[in-house]
Amino acid sequence: MVNFGFAIDNRKCIGCHACTVACKSEHDVPVGVNRTHVKYIETGTYPDSTREFSVHRCNHCEDSPCTTICPTTALFTRSDGIVDFDDDRCIGCKSCMQACPYDALYINPNTGTAAKCNYCAHRIENSYEPACVIVCPVEAIVSGDLDDPDSNLSQLIAENETKVRKPESGTVPNVFYLDTSDAMLDPLATSKPAQGMWNEQAAGVGHYAKYAQERMGAADEHSMIVQLALDLKAKEANPRDQAIIRDVAAKLADTSPEAKRAYDAPSKGVLWGWEVSAYIWTKGIAAGTYMVAMVLWLSGSLDMTELWLPVTGVGLGFLAITGVLLIMDLDRPERFLYVMLRPNWNSWLVKGAYILSAYGGVLFLSAVLAFFKPTDYELYLEYIAYAGIPLAALTGVYTAWLLQQAKGRSWSKDNLLPAKFLVETAAIGGATLAVLHGVLISGGMVPVLVGAVALLVILRHGHHVIEKPQLEPLL
Repeated sequence: MVNFGFAIDNRKCIGCHACTVACKSEHDVPVGVNRTHVKYIETGTYPDSTREFSVHRCNHCEDSPCTTICPTTALFTRSDGIVDFDDDRCIGCKSCMQACPYDALYINPNTGTAAKCNYCAHRIENSYEPACVIVCPVEAIVSGDLDDPDSNLSQLIAENETKVRKPESGTVPNVFYLDTSDAMLDPLATSKPAQGMWNEQAAGVGHYAKYAQERMGAADEHSMIVQLALDLKAKEANPRDQAIIRDVAAKLADTSPEAKRAYDAPSKGVLWGWEVSAYIWTKGIAAGTYMVAMVLWLSGSLDMTELWLPVTGVGLGFLAITGVLLIMDLDRPERFLYVMLRPNWNSWLVKGAYILSAYGGVLFLSAVLAFFKPTDYELYLEYIAYAGIPLAALTGVYTAWLLQQAKGRSWSKDNLLPAKFLVETAAIGGATLAVLHGVLISGGMVPVLVGAVALLVILRHGHHVIEKPQLEPLL
């Protein structure tokens, strides 16, 4: 078997970007996004400072989380170890971007589909090496068969000490680095200065390219403004104040990381924004209201006579809103049915779509029975509830398992996430049921107000849970 990989020799790399340019030319990569790029970091203090270069791209992992989470098998691993993609199957859900620990994927702004380094598979199939390998003037990029002990790549790795990026992720990456520093491979080991070559796109590229003009001023320049204010104040101040300002400036410098990035790829910003945050909330209302109501009804604690249609109506209404939000979040929304028609059963996006559909069927059937009230309809509703409660619970919780498949984010490290989602679904359901009961049955304003406040608090919490991990650097 062939198993293709790369070695990046940092002893040779001169940071010329020939690989980046060759890749963009070979694949017609749009402006603002890259399949391969060169990262610069600087260490030390002038004049005793050094600069290090390193090439970053898809690692063609043996256990690639992007292929696991992709709902339509648009991303797949070939028999030769290359992780490739199919534009015709991609729905633009961005889950692969959340799953990749190496931030190697982007959304092509021209097609709305995911793309990345595919090892120049079209060249490999015709016995040529990847474009980046051919063009590198110092042969710092070496490609080859990792399973062939006689290949140049295998011998280079065997004869030298190598490192890989984020081995703790468990992806088994097939890009090896020679003579590189930990600061280069660890995204948290270097600071990103306020002024830099990526700032004009600090709010995100690829998926957000269509908003580029609106977001030009979104860069965080706080530290630059602070530094400018200190410099101006120092020029006007008396000697004693100048000394204090110099001490403050020195303190600011002391608390920053030793290594700084001089050049890097632009941030892709928040990929799952308000649509996903709102979808978790609406899904929680749709699932939690029915789940809590059924548990209370079956235990004899709640009379559902006047609540059947409101509960099922709220469930169906918010489930429909959930579907709309999910489709809105896709960069290729016209392909949303691919999730069910071309499914990758390893992805919780696919499992979730079928869970939502099954739960929608339970709500619809319950609403029909409650509306027409045939003989013994409550007995039928009871039977349906025994299936509906676990389906409602799965509807509320499955997103936690999806987030755990997103290996690139801190969600994947939270083993309690499913339990948290279940508790939150129950809390949202209880709050919604309190509002319904207060408005339709008891007429009391206290449960209505308490329920409304609880829903707003949970909405804000859901927004924080989804967006905060996406601000963590991956490169």
